[in-house]
This record gives sequence, structure tokens and C-alpha cells, in this order.
Amino acid sequence: DNAKTVEDVIKEVTAELGEKISIRRFVKYTLGEGMEKREEDFAAEVEAQTKALKAESDAKKAEPKEEPKEEEQKEETAKPTIAITAKQVKEVRDKSGAGMMDCKKALGECDGNAEEALIWLRKKGIASADKKASRIAAEGAVGSYIHAGARLGVLVEVNCETDFVARGDRFKALIADMAMQVAACPDIEYISPDDVDPAMVAAEREVQMKMEDMLSKPENIREKIVQGRLDKMVNEKALLKQDFIRDNAKTVEDVIKEVTAELGEKISIRRFVKYTLGEGMEKREEDFAAEVEAQTKALKAESDAKKAEPKEEPKEEEQKEETAKPTIAITAKQVKEVRDKSGAGMMDCKKALGECDGNAEEALIWLRKKGIASA
Repeated sequence: DNAKTVEDVIKEVTAELGEKISIRRFVKYTLGEGMEKREEDFAAEVEAQTKALKAESDAKKAEPKEEPKEEEQKEETAKPTIAITAKQVKEVRDKSGAGMMDCKKALGECDGNAEEALIWLRKKGIASADKKASRIAAEGAVGSYIHAGARLGVLVEVNCETDFVARGDRFKALIADMAMQVAACPDIEYISPDDVDPAMVAAEREVQMKMEDMLSKPENIREKIVQGRLDKMVNEKALLKQDFIRDNAKTVEDVIKEVTAELGEKISIRRFVKYTLGEGMEKREEDFAAEVEAQTKALKAESDAKKAEPKEEPKEEEQKEETAKPTIAITAKQVKEVRDKSGAGMMDCKKALGECDGNAEEALIWLRKKGIASA
């Protein structure tokens, strides 16, 4: 309704519900705002990678070959060639999502053991995820989580490199998990330990070094103990260092690296915000009996004060005007019409119609003004 402002609506709802209603705070995330987006040129990227691989291959060929030691030759000869079946490759591929050749190589390295091959692939995947860390991730999505009862809400932005990955189910599931992760961790304040304020760490180090249990220890030992305490404190407030809610054997950082390896793009959590209803606000203790008593006393005092005031005789003109004003007969039908449109009380509707000479539209405006005033 463009005829109203947000302030008008808040005041109307305040009048309707009989309680103070207020908007306390808000935050808005626009995906990728303030980030540098790279212009994608896949042909050029492929060409650059091909040149880099060729240069690496040429460099290896140019290196002088060392003769293998006798013990290494014996060990290599002694190692049997494992026959890897298509069924084994398919099993590992289905569980890991890795490429066929990578699965076959992993099985070869692990003597055909599928479980060990999965671990080998995971380690390889994490290593490749680390290599992607320097790339720009400016696509992605903003996700939210509202806990049951609407007393806790989270907003989180997770980035990837392409819109194609951002629209995928795996990426969407990751965002939902990360929003829920933030909600489940009450102490987190930042994403990575690298985001902590150095000044805060320096101040805390100074405090820790002067603590009584440290003074009796040698200087070099004291430094190590304090550093350990600081690392623990910083990690406890970093999202990436928390145990993953769906698998406590992993940290959030492990999960991000796994998804990076799985999707083949850099994945990163850029920012988050968490609102807990009423945090930082002082709540008053309600005592309705005392409140009613106080209001009753205030009304009585106001009534007594009015009675004590000397009454002024109304002027002749006012008396004439009051006498001249006709009494409007208000029907039940009129009251019902105004009540249905306004939601106001029956007596308020009747009074509004009386004040507006029975005009329903003007009565609605009168009620709205009254509502706004009471809000």
C-alpha cells in the first residue's frame, strides 16, 4: 500500500495489538558485492594451462636421470602388478566422484583396496583444493536459516567460481549446511583464524604472559604455553575450525576442501551474520498486578486533579454552537460496516460515526488517526 509508510504500518499494528512494535535491526547481502570478478576466457585459460604443462614436461626431460639404487630396483621388481577390474574402478568412482583414471591409479597405489583408495583420493583431492585457493570465486549464493520459533536467524554467503556450479544441488546443500553450522556454533565470530584482530591477540598475549601460573615458568616454555592458549582461543571462534555438524570427524575447513575437489572450483565462505532475538537488550520483569495498580492510581490522581480545577463557564457562542449541533442517529448497520473495514471496537466505531456525522469513509479516517495517535 503506497499510501502508507513503513512507520505508519508499525504504528497501526502497535495500536491494533496494544503493544510496542519496533524494527530493531537488519542486514542485506548482495552476492559478490565489493569483489573483483574475473572475465572468463576458457580458451585462453586452456591454452595457458597447456603451455604450463608442456614447459613442466620439457623441464623434467632436461633433468639428468639418476640411476636407481640397487635396493630400490629390488623393491620395484618385487612389487607385484595388481589386476584392477572395471567393477572395482566403478565402485570407487561411485563413492568418490573422481575420474576413472584417478580411481584406477588409486586402486593400483593401494593394492586394490577400495577403502584405502578412497582415502588416497581424498588426500589427493584436498591437495588439489589447496592449489585452487588463490583463484577468484565471485559467484555463489546467499543462504539463510531460521530456527524453529524464529528466535534465531542466520544469513551466509558462500562463493564459487561459476554460476553453473552455484545452481547445482551439491552447492545448494553446502550453503544450507553452512547456515545451519553458524546457527549451531554460539561462540564463532569470524570465518578463519586469519580474520582475527592482531591487536586483540597482542593484548591477550600480554595478559597471558603476566598471569600467575606463567611467572614461575622459564621464558621459552612460557612463550610456547601462551602461544598454545592463544591458538586455542582463536580457533574456538573461527567457523572453519569447528567440527562439522553432520560429521564430527571433519572440520568445516575439511568439508570446504572436499567440495572444492569434488566440484573442481574454488569454494569459500565469504561472510555471515547471526541474530539471536533480544540479545543485548534489557528485559523488564513483568508484574501485571503492580502495573494495573499503578495505572489505577495514576487515573485516580488525574481524575482528582480535574475535579479540583475551577470550572470555567462556557462562552455564549460555544453554548449556541453546542445547542445547534444536531444529534446523529447511528444505526447498528453503520457501526458494523465501519467495524468490518477497520477492525476497531464497536464503541470506537460508533463514536467515530458520531464525530463524522454518520459518514463511514470519514469515520474510517478518524479511526486511523486515532489508531496512529494511540500507537
